[in-house]
Amino acid sequence: MEARLVCFDQACRATYDITEVLYSCPRCGGLLEVDYQDWDFDPAVMKRLWRERRMNETPLDQSGVWRYRELIPFLNDYRHVVTLREGNTPLLESARAAAYAGLKTISFKHQGFNPTGSFKDNGMTCGVAQALRLGMRRVACVSTGNTSASMTAYASAAGLQPIIFVPHGNIAFGKLAQALEYGALTLQVEANFDEILALVRKLAERLGIYLLNSINPFRVEGQKTIAVELMDQRDWRVPDWVVLPGGNLGNTAALGKGFREMRALGLIDRLPRLAVIQAEGAAPFYEFAQRRGRGEFCPVRNPETLATAIRIGAPVSWPKAWYEVTQSNGVVEKVSEEEIADAKAQIGRAGIGCEPASAATLAGIRKLVARGVIDREAEVVAILTGNLLKDPDYIYRYHTGQLVTPSGRRVAGQFANRPIVVPNDPDRIAEVLACGV
Repeated sequence: MEARLVCFDQACRATYDITEVLYSCPRCGGLLEVDYQDWDFDPAVMKRLWRERRMNETPLDQSGVWRYRELIPFLNDYRHVVTLREGNTPLLESARAAAYAGLKTISFKHQGFNPTGSFKDNGMTCGVAQALRLGMRRVACVSTGNTSASMTAYASAAGLQPIIFVPHGNIAFGKLAQALEYGALTLQVEANFDEILALVRKLAERLGIYLLNSINPFRVEGQKTIAVELMDQRDWRVPDWVVLPGGNLGNTAALGKGFREMRALGLIDRLPRLAVIQAEGAAPFYEFAQRRGRGEFCPVRNPETLATAIRIGAPVSWPKAWYEVTQSNGVVEKVSEEEIADAKAQIGRAGIGCEPASAATLAGIRKLVARGVIDREAEVVAILTGNLLKDPDYIYRYHTGQLVTPSGRRVAGQFANRPIVVPNDPDRIAEVLACGV
């Protein structure tokens, strides 16, 4: 098996050694991907092996990423791997959420069950492994929250110094608290995500720091195992749709690559259609899709959404994501702040819960079903990217009528569950309970 870095630009396709520290193609500036030559395995044998590994106690096999290491064979030495037993996330069904969306059934692949509470862990274990292989001592990322928490945890576990750059005042405290607790050197920059990423890319090259944002192709390799584990959990039956929130679009690129490789290797017989859902205040990918990919990709200069994990106006992975959407005959949709908030409350009422950005999936599915894009009988899997407790302030404000959109609209909260203040009086409390409130 040969692994190499390849330019994603189909007109370039320049190749580079797997150990070069590159985030974009030196020849044309395009994105890079990890490419493998001479795959050689029997799909039926691999499916049995991956199931058997679930029963093993070795760290590699207990990881929901490295269990499928034959599909991410870029390392020459697995001693570089640092695992926190990432992956292993459940596939949860909900009749309540399905009814809200207008579907017969729906399943949630909940990445919030990861060690640091988001899908980022799937990619970060691979990114940090590559950093160790390259002999790096410091790693960095720009983050609105989940990436910083994940990178810091894995870097600290690996004995590396984590450095995070966050937009000052634009990060959920639940996520920032994780990065601080895990030991990150934290720099709050007075700029937005996209401006900071451009700055940090220059600093990383100058100071010899390894960058672990989603532009790092090894992150994508880890995240594509979300698709592999999903298919394993479904006994390799392909759903009709897989729906994801769209921020920096690395997850769309990763899952799409995973599905394509599985089809090429005979693990599945077709691709699911991908649907990417963006918040309407940060929806450059949606606008590009509306033009069917014609013309230039136009970033949003000042993206705004309360779903901070997808508050990104210039997603670096958009070329890869667009390729995966078109290859799967997929769609891109946008949803309002109110639609996200109400969908999130419905996911909560199902006993599942998620962070705001995750709920964009259910909100988008509801719109796509209403428009007839997704059939009511379709098998749909929604990716929930983060844990409920990533942004508790958002939850409290929604349920108490204090949630206000970036444009100043108060979110009505159709499913608000306002707490009730009662006196220290058993008779009065009994009256309240008798009313069925």
